[in-house]
Amino acid sequence: MSGSSTSPGRDAGRTCPCGLPEPYDDCCGRFHAGAAAPSTAELLMRSRYSAFAVGDVGYLRRTWHPRTRPRRLTLEPDQVWTRLEVHTRSGGVLFNTQGIVEFSAHYTRRGRPGVLHEHSRFVREDGVWLYFDGTED
Repeated sequence: MSGSSTSPGRDAGRTCPCGLPEPYDDCCGRFHAGAAAPSTAELLMRSRYSAFAVGDVGYLRRTWHPRTRPRRLTLEPDQVWTRLEVHTRSGGVLFNTQGIVEFSAHYTRRGRPGVLHEHSRFVREDGVWLYFDGTED
């Protein structure tokens, strides 16, 4: 995924981009700020989607597995992430070391709508979930 809709500022009243009903600061914002870590692969995926939406490249790099992390990560300034749908999840909970989350991330770019459909793989190392890789459909 690439793209950004705003800078990584904090806004306590804003609904979280990840689609859960909590305010951003109480949901993914706490992960972005380093106050907590996602406890499941799905929460990590949602927080990474939110990081794309708010333009938090630092969080995306920190949560990307070192073996697959790109050297550089540049967000598309004219891509606005608009909605996330989580379709399926496999593993990715407390006693798992791997998980897969299938999702559709909706966006607009240059005024045209688009959808990224991906199966993302996550691994848990030392109790921390990391994005490993994904395959787009």
